[in-house]
Amino acid sequence: MKQGILLAAGFSRRFGANKLLQPLADGIPMALIAARHLRAAVPNVLAVVNPGDPLLARLLAEDGFPVTVCPRAEDGMGTSLAWAVRQTPQASAWIVALADMPFIRSETIAQVADAIERPTTLAAPVFHGRRGHPVGFGRAYFERLTQLTGDEGARSILRDHAEQVRWLACEDSGILKDIDTPADLAPLSSP
Repeated sequence: MKQGILLAAGFSRRFGANKLLQPLADGIPMALIAARHLRAAVPNVLAVVNPGDPLLARLLAEDGFPVTVCPRAEDGMGTSLAWAVRQTPQASAWIVALADMPFIRSETIAQVADAIERPTTLAAPVFHGRRGHPVGFGRAYFERLTQLTGDEGARSILRDHAEQVRWLACEDSGILKDIDTPADLAPLSSP
């Protein structure tokens, strides 16, 4: 069973408010849009949030998403990802999406999930030569994923196993559009 992981445990420091609750299309909060796109491609999704964000946790849970609270989310994205993977040890693969990237098409996420054919496979979408999100990890990377710390995320796994990465060309610019500041919202519109 392939497992979607929605990383929603950040603290929105550059945004100045909880960006994941920022309403976008039709007034739907950013994190919920990203979560729904992930669920449309990978039915099993676990959202990971930080301990200080009960409103986001409730919003996701009310929409049917299992939620886990990472007690050390302050340590960074790698720590939150490791926490979420440890909560899903039965998975055959993990498709890791970011809650501040709501413009990725479900079809692109499905392409990444479908590319994980073997336990050693890694997969990531590429738009005009630039790698984006989400990233898929086969079962063989369970131990490495659970040992991540800090804020780098899983870049080191992609670097150390570059020969195993399936680079998936796509025409989805959403794979590069993360929202870090209010200014990032101005030029964006949902495709």
